[in-house]
Amino acid sequence: MSSRAIATIVAAGLCVVLVCGAGTAVLTAGTASACTTTAVPTATHTTGAGAATTSGPSTQWSPIEPFNSEQVGNAVTIIRVGADTGLPSQAWVIAVATAITESSLYNRTVPVDHDSLGLFQQRPSQGWGTPQQLTDPVYASQAFYRKLATVDGWQTMPLAEAAQAVQKSARPNAYQKWAEHAAMLVTTISETLGLASCAASGWTQPVQAPVTSGFRTAERPTHDGVDLGAPRGTIVRAAAAGKVVRVRCNAIDIRDDSDWGCHRDGDKNLTRGCGWYIDLAHDGGIITRYCHLGRQPTVHVGDTVSVGAPIGVVGSTGHSSGPHLHFEVHVNADSTSDGVVPPEPFMAQHGAPLGQAG
Repeated sequence: MSSRAIATIVAAGLCVVLVCGAGTAVLTAGTASACTTTAVPTATHTTGAGAATTSGPSTQWSPIEPFNSEQVGNAVTIIRVGADTGLPSQAWVIAVATAITESSLYNRTVPVDHDSLGLFQQRPSQGWGTPQQLTDPVYASQAFYRKLATVDGWQTMPLAEAAQAVQKSARPNAYQKWAEHAAMLVTTISETLGLASCAASGWTQPVQAPVTSGFRTAERPTHDGVDLGAPRGTIVRAAAAGKVVRVRCNAIDIRDDSDWGCHRDGDKNLTRGCGWYIDLAHDGGIITRYCHLGRQPTVHVGDTVSVGAPIGVVGSTGHSSGPHLHFEVHVNADSTSDGVVPPEPFMAQHGAPLGQAG
């Protein structure tokens, strides 16, 4: 599905006012700003037993395959609450994947297992809240994020491990199955609602994650960027407004120079190349590069993207030992190693320091 197509999946009549820098923008189909939203309506559904019953304006959300409008509405609530907490988008992905696993994104008002209720199947007997609270999707989402925020190192854990640290499920491996679906929902919905932050300079972090490998270190003198240790499926965002100038799968089997492909993870010993990657050209001859994406990006060469627009998801394609984003900055319109500059001081100077929470 193209970025233009998914941006049209918006509730009828929805109008979101965004603030960015010194001006304002209005969200319309096909465009999205990266600045923080000032108001986003919450869906209300009353379609029988087990349906979502959140507070806020009544809004009918369009289905996003394979999820129906009710499920999408509940995902919107989870994502909106996540944005309100200030936690980065990778937390939203974890929360949505957990709710898909636990309740199929339906607000269960009648217990199915013991006294488990709501989107996250939280239990009153385990101290999560009263039955009335746990069947309020806003409260249930807030409770999930509060607990996640107390988990030491959740930002760098595999999704299933982070979800399990919150939920303590009897099926701890089930969460990972829905990681890509959750990332897709978060990407689509957050793009539609413009849920991201940007500096006054017009720059933002591509992902909010720690720097796990630096620029041209003594151990890796040819490492032309930094590695950001975000979990698989984390949304990758355009660091600034620009034009897509390259979308490519670059993964070569070093044993015989054959095409390794980007339909699978790479190998640090057997594969060379950036995997799925994107180059964006920005004003002033700046180029940013995003490597090791988990699947074919949703943007195409020639597309114009706004700062913070979702352009892909974290993966481990190409020369990679595990999920992360390799991020480069080039100057003088030079996409080769001769044009590369250290990303950390560059991004700090532009108000979007890498490796910090938003």
